[in-house]
Amino acid sequence: MKKYVCDVCGYIYDPEIGDPDSGIEPGMAFEDLPDDWVCPDCGAGKGEFSAVE
Repeated sequence: MKKYVCDVCGYIYDPEIGDPDSGIEPGMAFEDLPDDWVCPDCGAGKGEFSAVE
């Protein structure tokens, strides 16, 4: 699964870690995150993230 970086603040969503503070369990792909999920650091929406190569 790919990691995604927030284009606003640089936060990296790693699916192996998830986002436990937001109730996102490890193993959840970025594409499967709820549409209303936002960056835990700056609040940017999913549309502000880019895949990390």
